[in-house]
Amino acid sequence: PASGRSYHEEFNPPKKAMTDDVTGEALVRRSDDNATTLKKRLGAFHNDTMPVLQYYKEKGVLRTVEAANPMSSVYEDIKRFIEKGY
Repeated sequence: PASGRSYHEEFNPPKKAMTDDVTGEALVRRSDDNATTLKKRLGAFHNDTMPVLQYYKEKGVLRTVEAANPMSSVYEDIKRFIEKGY
């Protein structure tokens, strides 16, 4: 919506399907929001990003955060890395 709010069907659904909770305006689904595009993006991630992650892991400087955790936990993990100078 024009407000910039973002929804997710499973993790952050609007109260009424395809309708903004605050303004009531109709939501739109991006044209690239589909399984084919997701598979392509995941393929690119594995081809392009995994080698970079492996490089930094081998150097002993890779730090990871479990992004599926609650936002407050992710924030604390990142904050701890920064405070330790990682």
